[in-house]
Amino acid sequence: MNTILFDDEQVAHLSPFTLTRPAALIRCGILTLAEKWELLLKHPVSFITRSHLAAKYPANETGDNLYINGRLLPDPELVDIISKLGPDQGLIQADTMLAFRSGSFDHEGMETIAYHGPVSLLERIHNIFTYNHSQIHFDFDTLTRGRQSQAISSTNTVIGSYPVFAEEGATAEAAVFNTTEGPVYLGKDSEVMEGALIRGPFALCEHATVKMGAKIYTGTTIGPHSKVGGEVSNSVIFAYSNKGHDGFLGNSVLGEWCNIGADSNNSNLKNNYEQVKLWNYVTGNFERTGLQFCGLFMGDHSKCGINTMFNTGTVVGVSANIFGAGFPRNFVPSFSWGGANGFETYQPKKAFQTAEIVMQRRGMSLTEHDKDILNYIFNEETIYRNWEK
Repeated sequence: MNTILFDDEQVAHLSPFTLTRPAALIRCGILTLAEKWELLLKHPVSFITRSHLAAKYPANETGDNLYINGRLLPDPELVDIISKLGPDQGLIQADTMLAFRSGSFDHEGMETIAYHGPVSLLERIHNIFTYNHSQIHFDFDTLTRGRQSQAISSTNTVIGSYPVFAEEGATAEAAVFNTTEGPVYLGKDSEVMEGALIRGPFALCEHATVKMGAKIYTGTTIGPHSKVGGEVSNSVIFAYSNKGHDGFLGNSVLGEWCNIGADSNNSNLKNNYEQVKLWNYVTGNFERTGLQFCGLFMGDHSKCGINTMFNTGTVVGVSANIFGAGFPRNFVPSFSWGGANGFETYQPKKAFQTAEIVMQRRGMSLTEHDKDILNYIFNEETIYRNWEK
C-alpha cells in the first residue's frame, strides 16, 4: 500500500521547525518520524504538506493510499491497526484524524473507527525533547533487534546494564558511557572523542561527532553530520548543526544548519522556578508549557555569536543571526540580525550567501526550492519584525 504522511492544521503549532519541513521530518529519538514509519511499514513514504513546501516535498498518490498524520509517533499497536484499515476507513481520536485509507486526500463521509489507546502526537515544539527520552528507547529497540554491535575500543568505560550499540565505522576512545537509564546508540561513521562523558539514553547519528571532554546528559540526540561539545542535556539537534565548544544547551531543540558560538549558554530554568511560557506562531502570543525546564528552540539556518545568552524559553525563527551582550528577546523572528541592543532585517540575499557557503563546506547546495521556501518565510514574518514598521 502507498503511504503518505500528511500535515494537518495543527502543524503550525510546531513552527519554526515546520516552516521548513513537513512535521514528519522532525527528528525525535534516533530517527525522524518519517524514518520510523518507513522502518515499521517496510516501504518508503511521501508527504502532503503546506503549499510553500509542496514543490520540495511532493506527494506520491496512487489509486489506494494510506494517509497517516505526520505528527503521529508510531508504536506497534498503532502500526498494526492502521495497516489493517479498509478502503474508505479512518482512525480517529477525539477530533484528530490519525490515519485513513482512500483513493484521494479526502476523508469526508468515510467510516471512522475511534481509537481509545494511548497516542503520542507532536502538539507543541517542546514535545520534541519531552518525548525524546522514550523515543530513543523505542528507536534503539527497532534498529538493533537481532543485530550485533560493532566492537568499540577497550579504552572506553561502560557503566550500567543497557547496551552500547555501534554501527559500522563508529569510533569512540577513552569515553565514559553510563547506560544506567538507557542505551547509547552510535551511528554509522560517528565519532566520540576522548574524555567525553555520556549518559544514556543517547543517540549520536551517522557522521556526527562528540568533541573532547563533552558532558552529555540523558535524553539527548545529536543528528547526522552535527558536531557537539560542552554540556548538553535532554536536547535534540537536527542534522548539519554545530555546537562545537563549551557552553550549556539544555531542554532545547536546534534545527538544521544552525551554529552555536563558543561559550554560549541557554537558561532552562527560571530564577523564580515558575512554569515556562513559549512563543506560539498560531496565537501570536506566549503560552504556558506546563514545564519547569524549557530552553532554546532555534529554526533552520539560524546562528549565534560567541558568549550569546538565551533566556528561558526562547524561540528563534529561521535564518536569524544573533550576537552581542545581554539577553535577546524571548522570540526572535526569522531573518533577524542583532541582539539585546536591537535588530535589523537580515535580507534574504545576504542570508542565502551565508547558507550557500555553509552548505558547500558539506558538499551540498542551497536549491531553488530552498530559496523559494526561505523567501516565503521572509515575507510571512514581516509582521513580527516590528522595527520595519
